[in-house]
Amino acid sequence: MSIRIITDSGADIPQRLGASTGENPRDDLTILPMHVYFGEKEFLDGVNLSHQQFYEMLIESEELPKTSQIPPYEFEQVYEQAVAAGEQVVVITISSKLSGTYQSACVAAEDYEGKVYVVDSLNATLGERCLVDYALRLKDQGKTAEEIVAELTQARKGIRLLALLDTLEYLKRGGRISKSVAMVGGMLSIKPVVSVVDGEVVMVGKARGSRNGNNLLVQEIQKAGGVDYSMPYYLGYTGLDDHMLRKYVEDSRPLWESHVDHLDSTSVGGTIGTHIGPGAIGVFFFASEE
Repeated sequence: MSIRIITDSGADIPQRLGASTGENPRDDLTILPMHVYFGEKEFLDGVNLSHQQFYEMLIESEELPKTSQIPPYEFEQVYEQAVAAGEQVVVITISSKLSGTYQSACVAAEDYEGKVYVVDSLNATLGERCLVDYALRLKDQGKTAEEIVAELTQARKGIRLLALLDTLEYLKRGGRISKSVAMVGGMLSIKPVVSVVDGEVVMVGKARGSRNGNNLLVQEIQKAGGVDYSMPYYLGYTGLDDHMLRKYVEDSRPLWESHVDHLDSTSVGGTIGTHIGPGAIGVFFFASEE
């Protein structure tokens, strides 16, 4: 029986790589868009709202945009199509502690026992994408749906998301830190490093200035055991360009140059970008010691 992988746009996989567009290299991958609201205007993440457009609007907007979970009926529609086509389904969602999307996927799967399996990535953005990529790799190796789910449930523990923020402004606007902390941090050019631990965003350190911030990011990667280059990994950035990320790649060259010829980067979308703002850089990988 063939297997379909379904995920949400919180994984920041370009829609052109998903089956809905007809131009993707993976006909077995479906990406359901999250809903993004700027005021009264509703957008579908990655469909009629690109990452570029999102950050242009974020920078200009006085209010933070809101994201909402994918409702159960949208999952039900793709489950029904897949099962009717004789497929089993493995669903991988953004962390259940960051969105209700996992719960929606589970509710929709109740009538499809043995045909639809739902996995909570306990991660977000390109960390979630790492797990999706691994699922596709396992499928290509001929694993069954049950085997894929078992492997993903174990492997997700090894995924690391580490991000260096350029500003505290969006954490302040989202109510995650106080105005006074944000003001002092701005005056001292404090750059926080955040991670996802047990499915939740936490601050793991802070540095003064970009160079110290880059060094802290390298230290946190080493503390995690380093990158397992045999598994999926990504570099990501928020905002309109990747100049901060390119600087980090150059500064951290000793960390990766003996393992790979080059490092590809991709943009991080609104699901996480709403909370951390533009100018952030992130590293997403499986820790080599897990």
